[in-house]
Amino acid sequence: MRYFILAGEPSGDLHGSNLIRSLLKADPDAVIECWGGDLMSAAGGTLLKHYRETAFMGAWEVLVNIRSVITNFDVCRRQIAEFKPDVTILIDYPGFNLRIAKYVKGLGIKVYYYISPKFWAWRESRVKLVKKYVDRMYIIFPFEVEFYRNHGYEAHYLGNPLIDQTETFRNEVSDNKSLRETLGLDERPVVALLSGSRQQEVKHILPEMIKVAGSFPDYQFVVAAVSHLPAELYSGITGSFPVKTVTGKTYELLSVAEASLVTSGTATLEAALFDVPQVVCYKTSAFTYKLSMMFLKVRFISLVNLIMDREIVKELIQDDLNEITLHRELSLILRSGYKHSTMRENYSVLRFEMGGGGASSRVAGDIIFSLKGSQARL
Repeated sequence: MRYFILAGEPSGDLHGSNLIRSLLKADPDAVIECWGGDLMSAAGGTLLKHYRETAFMGAWEVLVNIRSVITNFDVCRRQIAEFKPDVTILIDYPGFNLRIAKYVKGLGIKVYYYISPKFWAWRESRVKLVKKYVDRMYIIFPFEVEFYRNHGYEAHYLGNPLIDQTETFRNEVSDNKSLRETLGLDERPVVALLSGSRQQEVKHILPEMIKVAGSFPDYQFVVAAVSHLPAELYSGITGSFPVKTVTGKTYELLSVAEASLVTSGTATLEAALFDVPQVVCYKTSAFTYKLSMMFLKVRFISLVNLIMDREIVKELIQDDLNEITLHRELSLILRSGYKHSTMRENYSVLRFEMGGGGASSRVAGDIIFSLKGSQARL
C-alpha cells in the first residue's frame, strides 16, 4: 500500500520514524512518502519536506512567516494529489494538518491521525473538524479516550511510543562512566538543561535556565542542543556562563543527569521515563502567551502532570520562570532535596498508568488491518 505521512516538528519526526519502521515490517511492499525529518528518512520514508522549513510555533511566529506557510500548503496538496496514497497519516501539528485533512478527505483518500493534537488543552472546538475529516484517530495518552468519547468520537489508545524509544535506549546504553566520557563531562553530578526544539523556545527559555548555573558550583550544567538549530544560537545565549553544550545527545545526557530543567512538551515525559527529577519551564512572547491564556483549558502544561491529573513536577510559566524560583525549585529536586525521591516514586506510577511498550507496532498493525478491511468492503 501507499502511505503519505506528515509531521511538522522534531517530536513528530521521532514518532513518525518508529511508525515507518513498523509499517515496513508489517507491509514490506509499502511505499512511503513523507514530510518530517532525518529520522523518518533514515527509517525508510522518502522525505519531501524537512520540518525545519515548517516548524513555526505560536500565533505571532505564524503571522510573520505567513508566505512560507501558504506555500507549504500548496506544495503539500500537490504532492498528495500526485502520489495518490491509500491513506494520509497526520502526526500532531494541527494548524497545518487539519487543513490538509479537509483537502485529502475531499480527494476521497483515507485520513488517519497518529498522535492527537492537544485539543483538551485549548481550541476544543477543533474536535468538530476531526469528526468531519479524520477516519481514525490514534491517541498516546490514556486520558484522551474519555475526552474524545465525551465528544461522541471513538479514539484508539494503543500505548505511547515514547516508552519503546526510551526503553530501547536504556537497554542498549553503555555504563555511566563511558557516557560521561562520550559527553566530555567530569565527575560532578549533572543538571540537564532541555531548552526545547524550536528556535523561539530556546531564545525565550534558555537565558532563564542558565542564570542559576553559577549558584551550584558543585554541579555541571549541560545544555541539550538539537542538531537542526544553529550552534551559534546556543553559544550566543550561554556566553560566559558556566555551562556546557552537547548536541544531538539528549538521551545520553538524561541517562547521567541527577536533575533537569525542561521546556514544556514531549521532553517532560522523556525526562520522567528516564527517571530524572525535573522543573518544567515555559516562556514565550508576551503576545503569544496572552493569546494562549485566553483559550487554555487545563490546569497543567506538562505531560507528566496531565497524565497523573495532579502536580508531580513544578511548572514555572512566563513571569514565574526567573532566577529566584528556578534556584528554589532546583534545590528541592537535587539528590539532597526532599522532592527528589518523591518525584521518582511518582514516575513509577506514571509508567504503570501509561502501560507497556509496543505502541508503534500495534498502531501500524491496526492501520494495515483497517485499510484492508475498507478495501474489502469496496
